[in-house]
Amino acid sequence: MPDSGVVVPDSNAAGADSTLPGPGSGAAGPISGPAGQDAGRNGAQAPASKAGRNLPAALAVGFALGLSLIAILLWAPKVLIGVIAVAIAVATWEVAKRLREADVLVPRIPLLVGGQAIIWLAWPSGPQGVLGAFGATALSVMIWRLFDHGLSATPRNYLRDTAIAIFTLSWIPLLAAFAVLMLLEHDGNLRVLTFMILVVCSDVGGYVAGVLFGKHPMVPHISPKKSWEGFGGSLVFCVIGGLLTVTLLLQANSMIGVLLGVALVLVATSGDLIESQVKRELGIKDMGTLLPGHGGIMDRLDSMLPSAFVAWLVLTALL
Repeated sequence: MPDSGVVVPDSNAAGADSTLPGPGSGAAGPISGPAGQDAGRNGAQAPASKAGRNLPAALAVGFALGLSLIAILLWAPKVLIGVIAVAIAVATWEVAKRLREADVLVPRIPLLVGGQAIIWLAWPSGPQGVLGAFGATALSVMIWRLFDHGLSATPRNYLRDTAIAIFTLSWIPLLAAFAVLMLLEHDGNLRVLTFMILVVCSDVGGYVAGVLFGKHPMVPHISPKKSWEGFGGSLVFCVIGGLLTVTLLLQANSMIGVLLGVALVLVATSGDLIESQVKRELGIKDMGTLLPGHGGIMDRLDSMLPSAFVAWLVLTALL
């Protein structure tokens, strides 16, 4: 999700994007490169709200995506597997492209092919298929990066690049696979709908409370616009949303909804902060430009991915 979820308006965020280090902050970290040059272009979108995004475009894209996914879940749930596969391929390409712009040479072909294997093998083989595809892809990444400059060349930054590639593999396709595993349950479409609604509740609650009341930054050195007030708004919206969705959609104990709501607020916020830190170290505002008002596909998935795993874990254990 964009960092607008929980916002400290006015002086705490004036003119600063949550993913761009301020002058002299030293927050750029060891990874830098030409990607930083894109930040100014990506940040020039207008009109922008206090949250730093083109709000009309963001709302239009958000509503269109939301309605499309709801329609798929209600009338053709298995189609969502293909949608997830395409989204994961695009998100992986966006991240790999940004990393390569910063001279981090992650092997794109193994990541893309292996990511698809992780998603699609979840359908016939369940967790075993996901684990097997992940292990095979991780090994392929190690071997590919070892020899990608030829047999006579000495690998450069092998350990760094391989570690970041496996981080990318875990961050995107592996976590996304849990949404597929959740979908394959007998009421899987409703479980996925529940987790998606709760992530939206967290985003909307944080945005509203942050814009209206945000004064105290949560983690200013990672995401200057996030406030404790916004986090409180996310918590209230997500707990109420969890209680209602688990009770009405899943016909389960309301306390499971409360637990799920609290868990998803924590992990969705953490997912947002993880991407903020990655973008901060790369010196960029967004991973891509495909979705007006949101950035790239990965900018939309940052909190969804870890939330899919936690939702799968909680609902599998308690339902």
